[in-house]
Amino acid sequence: MTMTAKSVPILLAAIGLAGVAGAAPSATADQIIAKARSYLGSESALAAVRSVHFVGTMEMEEASPQGPRKVKSPIEIIFQKPYQQRIALTTEATVQVTGLDDYDGWQQVQERAAPGRWRLALLQPEMIKKLRANTWENLNFYLGIEKRGGSVRVIGPAMVDGVAAVKVVFEHEPGISFTRYFDQATGRLVLTETDRGDRIREEGELMASGVRFPQKVTSAGGGNDTGAKAGTVTVISFERITINETFADSEFEMPMVPESPPPAAPAPAVETPPALPSAPAPPPVAP
Repeated sequence: MTMTAKSVPILLAAIGLAGVAGAAPSATADQIIAKARSYLGSESALAAVRSVHFVGTMEMEEASPQGPRKVKSPIEIIFQKPYQQRIALTTEATVQVTGLDDYDGWQQVQERAAPGRWRLALLQPEMIKKLRANTWENLNFYLGIEKRGGSVRVIGPAMVDGVAAVKVVFEHEPGISFTRYFDQATGRLVLTETDRGDRIREEGELMASGVRFPQKVTSAGGGNDTGAKAGTVTVISFERITINETFADSEFEMPMVPESPPPAAPAPAVETPPALPSAPAPPPVAP
């Protein structure tokens, strides 16, 4: 996740699991997904999710005349079915809002010191596809990707951070995938990797309406569409997570542009928002 018009986190990874490395029989994709979902919550609790609202703080490193420094910024993330997403990041200089309304994607950068100075940009089709995949990941908890033209592929056993895991690829379409490693004993998500090189880990937990979410998501950038340089680490800590609030469509629609908008200061080119976790406890990755 990177800021200024660079980007805003798109975050949340996911959960899952099955099988035992080596001697145990291989688990099917359906079995892995079922175990991953049971780790997150009951089927009734997961099926009831229509929206997720995250409020927290994003910490990342940025350059300064005195050298690199860590900066914390308030962040708010909303996902609402079927494909609506809104991420608002408030930095020292700007308020950056990235929105997705089905197939429409946009980003607005407002200068805090001069309310009349802002920039609005339309997102490119490839970025919109990624935001749609990320939104799906955060609201569907691994189940039903085939209905949107995607697929699930079980790669097999893997050791991650000393944990016996199973590696599974969730592919939405060529170039948009989430590779997840699930603890074989519990279904807990151990690591998520994006197709562009991000490595996402989750810590702690917050329960919301019977669904388990991570309290903290750490993303190590691979020098990709998160706008971060390779090795850049972004941490999002959640203070509050709310399920099933109802958000008006206007929250996600592209802002109206005045007939004669005030001049805006030059702003960096828009980049894909940072990697969020996908799926509660995720994720979102997914994430």
